[in-house]
Amino acid sequence: MNFGERLKQIRTDKGLTQPQFAQLAGIEQSYLSKLENDKSVPSAEMFSTILSALEMDAAVFLQDVDKDVLATTLRHIPAVSQFTAGQVAAQVHHTKRWLFGSAAAWILGFAMMLAANDGIFFPNKLYKYSSPGVIQAGEAENIFTTWREILMQQMVAKLITHEEMAKQSAEFLTKRKQPLTVEWPASRGTVYYEPVENGRRRFDLVDTKYVQAAGNRILQYLGAIVLVSGFIGLFIEWRLRRLKSKQR
Repeated sequence: MNFGERLKQIRTDKGLTQPQFAQLAGIEQSYLSKLENDKSVPSAEMFSTILSALEMDAAVFLQDVDKDVLATTLRHIPAVSQFTAGQVAAQVHHTKRWLFGSAAAWILGFAMMLAANDGIFFPNKLYKYSSPGVIQAGEAENIFTTWREILMQQMVAKLITHEEMAKQSAEFLTKRKQPLTVEWPASRGTVYYEPVENGRRRFDLVDTKYVQAAGNRILQYLGAIVLVSGFIGLFIEWRLRRLKSKQR
């Protein structure tokens, strides 16, 4: 929209005829006609007079005027230059806000996916521990690997008979040797102990396997969505800028 078209639009919206507005602004009707038909360009002083008669702010008047007109025909008017500079600053601020928002989305999305992959919030590993049985008070930790040898030495030393050794072996196998396997989402070291009735259990790490936790899968999907939203944000900003440019 040219300056003259904008002036005529506002005058008619206010229900004023050319003679009425010319009298209100203190200018000749013929000059007003030239302005509205873009046959004359207002001076800075005349532009201020017109705004005063319209009781309108310069920014409101100029917001629908084509930017090419602002940059060429009306650029000699200080109020127009200030308005144009303000628009540029606003556009730069708007673009920066979208860029910073998109960059934040990229960083957050990548961090979420990395956290899911490394299992920072939800463990991605399962640690398997095994215990052969209960170690009673006073017994060595390796009792379950040396009990046969101990019984054999006792029989050789004639501390027990062959029948007693067989009986004790059977009791050990049925009552003492009670294998137990547990799995933990967090490491408890290569060996850990747990107190139980009549003694304690020694658990040795026997296996470690990778399992993606459900929380990490959700975190990974959310991270991907946030990451993609950063690119979508840039595209939306570009489209809005193009549409705004075409409207002008």
